[in-house]
Amino acid sequence: MEGFFQLDGNILLWIQEYIRNDFLTPIFKFITSLGDEGYVWIAIAIVLLFVKNYRKVGLMVGASLLGSLVFNNMIIKNIVARPRPYRMIETLTILIPEPGEYSFPSGHTSSSFAAGVVLYLMLPKKYGIPAMVLAFLIGISRLYVGVHYPTDVLGGMVMGTLIAVSVVKATEKILMKRK
Repeated sequence: MEGFFQLDGNILLWIQEYIRNDFLTPIFKFITSLGDEGYVWIAIAIVLLFVKNYRKVGLMVGASLLGSLVFNNMIIKNIVARPRPYRMIETLTILIPEPGEYSFPSGHTSSSFAAGVVLYLMLPKKYGIPAMVLAFLIGISRLYVGVHYPTDVLGGMVMGTLIAVSVVKATEKILMKRK
């Protein structure tokens, strides 16, 4: 298991050495900021609530974000209590202010996939595909700026997707019962 965790850290060092550059850094810092507190996804949910045909989708995005907050940020992070990579890897430099909470799973990635997967499943693909691209970029940005391990991001992707699919299926069941 130690070798696995070492690989996780080595990937971050490889990104730092071979991928980071003056052109990409401001782009990835901006992308990662889009995931801060889930604001971009909350804004999308609010906009959808004002569009008659997509109100249910807006509610599903909101429910998925809430599920991600509760399960990932309030429960799993505190149970796993994995330290951030920059606290464990001396030579890793972070590019943003230190986040205050634990590392696993990535909350930015989880909330992004929770919202993005709902949007992908429930909206026309011309909206759903860009939502998934943004979710993926936010996850990758967490590696680029040095605040998450790759397994944190992967865990966030999985958890966010599971939450989104659960919300969509639960909503469909509720709507079927009403009919």
